[in-house]
Amino acid sequence: MNSHVVTDKRRTLIFLNILISCIASSMLATALTTALPAIATDLSIGVATGQWLTSGYSLAMGITMPLTAFLITRFPTKRLYLTGMSAFIAGLVICTIAPTFIIMMGGRVLQAIGNGIMTSMAQVILLTIYPIEKKGTIMGWYGLSVSAAPVIAPTLAGVLIDWTGWRSIFYVAIVIMVCSFAFGVFAFDDVLETYKKKFDVLSFVLSAFAFGGITLGIGNISSYGLFSTPVMVSLAAGIVGGILFTCRQFHIDQPFLELRILKYKEFTLSVLGSMLLYLVMMGSSVIMPVFVQSILRYSATISGLVTLPGSLAMAVFSPMAGKMYDKLGMKKLFVTGAACMLFSNLGMVFVTMNVSLVIPAVLNVIRCVSIGCLMMPLVTWGTSHVPSHHTADATALLASLRTIAGAIGAAVFVGIMTMVAANSVSAYGERALIHGLNVTFAAMSAGALCLLMIAVFLVKGKRKNT
Repeated sequence: MNSHVVTDKRRTLIFLNILISCIASSMLATALTTALPAIATDLSIGVATGQWLTSGYSLAMGITMPLTAFLITRFPTKRLYLTGMSAFIAGLVICTIAPTFIIMMGGRVLQAIGNGIMTSMAQVILLTIYPIEKKGTIMGWYGLSVSAAPVIAPTLAGVLIDWTGWRSIFYVAIVIMVCSFAFGVFAFDDVLETYKKKFDVLSFVLSAFAFGGITLGIGNISSYGLFSTPVMVSLAAGIVGGILFTCRQFHIDQPFLELRILKYKEFTLSVLGSMLLYLVMMGSSVIMPVFVQSILRYSATISGLVTLPGSLAMAVFSPMAGKMYDKLGMKKLFVTGAACMLFSNLGMVFVTMNVSLVIPAVLNVIRCVSIGCLMMPLVTWGTSHVPSHHTADATALLASLRTIAGAIGAAVFVGIMTMVAANSVSAYGERALIHGLNVTFAAMSAGALCLLMIAVFLVKGKRKNT
């Protein structure tokens, strides 16, 4: 079924259901960043361990997403999407009653699996059922759920934590997702074509080793050191798994994940751009609450309010960015977004203990405008240069790699801040933590600079009209 045979009413119902479910699921990707200090205290764990509730979530999503390319083409749309929602709801329930970190991490993994299925499916569905002239605009509105929701989540989480405790975050999400599930039973339809395809177990195992090994290795650097056995073994397993997985995809008749689509330059650039965006975005989403709460000693509510203006700016700008992409193409959006990202991170390099909260709030607004410029337009631009029958593979590959990049960003930048602060106590005294934060945002600025270089020198000025 395609955009020509899906009625406008059905298309609208499907879009609304996707929007509601993805807002709830995307919020849980970052909501726990604000709750991290409270969770760490209640579960008697350190911040470095607790951050795995966020980066481990991204890791599980990254492992799941390559599988979605197979699932989307093998199982009916409605049944698969509702299954994803069911897994997410089950994970939420576990987290509301989890007495220990391990059990809570299990709930987060279930949430990640469900969100991985829903996120990949949502993009394929919307890019399939809407005509070419509306794709940029509709993906801009969809961007509200997958970009604005994770940014506004810390604000809502901060208020909930101070009023009723951190577990209330999951209760709110359960209510939204149960309502969305009931709506989806009536709203959804089987809008994607399916065909019999053999499940390649070996490819899935290799992809799990590749994505999991690299993310775990980098994530453990802050705890064990770069040349420690846990880090080196994990990285080696990830690299070897990645090489074997890649080789296998080029030598089997039905690839588990079609990697030949990387021969399309624009798609490859969209993947690289999305990875750099998520690397910096997820890093800053974890660091900002730590900055406001642990360094400046403000409450979780204040921490959330610092990010609120940026969330509102993104809510306004994301749909506008979709329309701008349809009219202007990718080049101008890419350059503008990358430049804003670089400026916002450079500004945080110079903050001090005496900084007014207005300054990080304004810099966060600029960062959110950057995210609005880049997140969904990159997906739309990249997939528009891939043959339509490979849309599922393209969205799965792009989503997998950018999610893994986000997990790496959260782990690496927290590690940089922790190590720099620990090694700076003798020289900086009470200012060691703020020095660690400054160095961390300098590292993020380097990532944003790479993003800007791609936009300026590698992206063409005109969009391909396909």
